[in-house]
Amino acid sequence: VQLQASGGGLVQAGGSLRLSCAAPGRTFSGYTLAWFRQATGKEREFVAAIKWANSNPFYADSVKGRFTISRDNAKSTLYLQMNSLQPEDTAEYYCTASRTIITSTVRVPSSYASWGQGTQVTVSS
Repeated sequence: VQLQASGGGLVQAGGSLRLSCAAPGRTFSGYTLAWFRQATGKEREFVAAIKWANSNPFYADSVKGRFTISRDNAKSTLYLQMNSLQPEDTAEYYCTASRTIITSTVRVPSSYASWGQGTQVTVSS
């Protein structure tokens, strides 16, 4: 499934952004959806994931309590509400999807086959 992320931008520390991810013409039925990010010179890292049933989202410790992942299955859209942004949140953010992932591997980038183009989030201090 082809994914398109949007909503990134430049924000001051303490600010908020809401990222969206859609798959035009496709459905997210049965997919686990996730957000990853990659800062310049660093490896891609897990941010958050949510399963088809919308139960028990997964979060990286670094964003827990500040970021909220959600999905609207009727609109085939994934969201990431990011509050209290910090300079260390600066990165390219990617959405991804998998129908075959298991719980123990939701944080592993190689577990996902479908990746969209990223959206840049820059947080100034």
